[in-house]
Amino acid sequence: SPSAQSHIEFPAVLLNTSDGEIESEFHMYVQPQEHPLLSEFCTELTGITQVHQVDDGVPLHICLSQFSKWIQKIQKEKNIIFTSGHSSCAASEGKLCAFVTWSDWDLGVCLHYECKRKQLRKPDILNSWIDLRATYKVKVLSSWSITII
Repeated sequence: SPSAQSHIEFPAVLLNTSDGEIESEFHMYVQPQEHPLLSEFCTELTGITQVHQVDDGVPLHICLSQFSKWIQKIQKEKNIIFTSGHSSCAASEGKLCAFVTWSDWDLGVCLHYECKRKQLRKPDILNSWIDLRATYKVKVLSSWSITII
């Protein structure tokens, strides 16, 4: 159930799409508070281990606080502006930036329910992203043509 899932890792990179270079990285392991022991399935799926990763992680509220500080720092240092889908910010004000995910699961479902359950405020900046999987499906599937013989 999506309402019972927890984050155990919170990674992000700032990628310069002009040259493909990673300009900044954020990474933290998150201690699951409600179900502190990882299942064998979870470890096999993610490669994340209990000892030295999750056990050394931080609670989600600390992770989100550190993530927000990282975002503020790179916004100042790199002069970037995060798009919100309906934003009318001019590119001249800074370099446009967006979160990109593979599906809506992490930001739209899992993090939403986990923050709600734990009575945490999800950073507003994480309310808008580009779903690369949906974009890929539209681009690839719409370019296919099927001929029936």
